[in-house]
Amino acid sequence: MASSSQFSLSSVQPSDLEALVALEKRCFKSDRLSRRSFRRWLDGDHCVFLVAREGEQFAGYILVLFHRGTRLARMYSLAVDPAYRGRGLARELIAAAEEGARESGRFYMRLEVSSKNLGAIALYETLGYKQFGLYQDYYEDHTDALRYQKRIRSVPDTARHRATPWLAQSTRFTCGPASLMMAMAALDSEYLPSITEELRLWRESTTIFMTSGHGGCHPMGLALAAQSRGFKTEVWVNHGGVLFLDGVRDESKKPVMALVHEDYRAALEALDVPIHYRDVRQDDLMAAFDQGDVPLILISTYRMDRKKAPHWVVMSGYDEECIYVHDPDPDGQGQTALDCQYLPLAREEFGRMSSFGRSRLRTAVIVGKSP
Repeated sequence: MASSSQFSLSSVQPSDLEALVALEKRCFKSDRLSRRSFRRWLDGDHCVFLVAREGEQFAGYILVLFHRGTRLARMYSLAVDPAYRGRGLARELIAAAEEGARESGRFYMRLEVSSKNLGAIALYETLGYKQFGLYQDYYEDHTDALRYQKRIRSVPDTARHRATPWLAQSTRFTCGPASLMMAMAALDSEYLPSITEELRLWRESTTIFMTSGHGGCHPMGLALAAQSRGFKTEVWVNHGGVLFLDGVRDESKKPVMALVHEDYRAALEALDVPIHYRDVRQDDLMAAFDQGDVPLILISTYRMDRKKAPHWVVMSGYDEECIYVHDPDPDGQGQTALDCQYLPLAREEFGRMSSFGRSRLRTAVIVGKSP
């Protein structure tokens, strides 16, 4: 990639590793990327990794990561050698990275910056980034991180968002309880999530079995758990059979799962909780969101991690192009809690992600305040 200035920008090469490590040491006293981290992203195909040179001299780099399955890019690291500062290189690197992110179909670029780094903050704001959050005690020196975001595609940003606390699931099988705790905390400021509560919710809503390992959470079980805590709920499911059976090969598990399903269904009917036996449409989710409710949505994680696993997320906003979700599971692939909040899922991709298994199950739980 060529630049019109005195700097030349190009994709990183394996031969740049030593120069990257040396530059990192010159630029940062703490929170440095390690040699191992650089080596990992040298071969990454889900990122933009550019280096800048003046002649033969290594002047800077930028690393932008893409969140799989979403339209989100994150500026993971930006460094300019002190000898080359004040010449507009950071601005050039950011512009080139934004171009690469747009070409990869991303709608938003996000970043975090130290609250003490006034020069960088001024640059980001000049380039159109807007602060949308704060992450306290984020850096090694205990300073806060300001969260900034920019829409890198020229479509009016008319997103409807709701302040929703983000929680990480504490086990690999409790995405449903973590999502439900986020919803209940968003609706009631006095509700107190905890790991004990997370596990209690799982015990109340589990399917007992899944393909392997511990069972996940049944939408009707989650609705019952929320109902018992004083929230109103309704369930959307697009077929009336026992859920999740198509992924279970052990015949001895299926009668147990059928009993659990029927028990949840009967309990909801006894409480007059609505169960809608049809596809939950995006219009239904947006209508519920607009009236103040919080939808929990079951998705397939295939487009995020290439694993065909059912996974619960929380709807946290929408606009004309995207549904935004809080994902309780940081995937460990360079992603952090910052990357799991208000994830923009393109509408057409969301339609595919919210269909699970051979039966193409679509299901959601709508949680709201009791009248």
